[in-house]
Amino acid sequence: MSEAPDRRPLGILGGTFDPVHYGHLRLAEEAHDALGLERILWLPASRPPHRETPAVSSGHRLELVRLAIAGNPAFALDDAEARSASQSYTVDSLTRLRAVHGAKKPLLLLLGADAFAGLCGWHRWRELFALAHLAVATRPGYALDPGSLPPPLADELRKRLRTDAGDLERSSAGSIVSFAITALDISATRIREMLASGGSVRYLLPDSVLDYIAEHRLYR
Repeated sequence: MSEAPDRRPLGILGGTFDPVHYGHLRLAEEAHDALGLERILWLPASRPPHRETPAVSSGHRLELVRLAIAGNPAFALDDAEARSASQSYTVDSLTRLRAVHGAKKPLLLLLGADAFAGLCGWHRWRELFALAHLAVATRPGYALDPGSLPPPLADELRKRLRTDAGDLERSSAGSIVSFAITALDISATRIREMLASGGSVRYLLPDSVLDYIAEHRLYR
């Protein structure tokens, strides 16, 4: 008999990871546990559409993520965006992953609350709901508030919000859930500034990432 397909959602975490730090890692770890995910794909972007192209190459940032997630069987690296010369639009990434994993596999896009609030500015943002569920990380004690969102996004939230993460396994896309994460106020921008000025960023990044940054003199 063939083995039944794994209906646990596949988490997707995209970003520039410039550089990857413990805030990213903790978000992914807590999402995996809170939402019952099969695993999480990390998608470093080559040319992000909402900010300038990072000064550190996509190849270096890809290697930083590879080092950061090594040893965690729940994490996997997807290098397709980082190796592409095109801008990394989330709708295109999800379309590619949907083709790989099939129409029935639940896909779950992981977002911070700030990123979710700005979703209306994303390329073809409404199409995201046909491709994946969305999971929004919030601080403990805070809930998603439609009143604080642009009206088109607030309408989508009211229609799609689910309180039970178990609902994610029943369909492949279209729902919004939130999950609370440990509030780690770590900023990649601040890390870059500290590295540029010669400051210490130890305990903000994994040692393997720090060693690679030092070896290749990144962010100096």
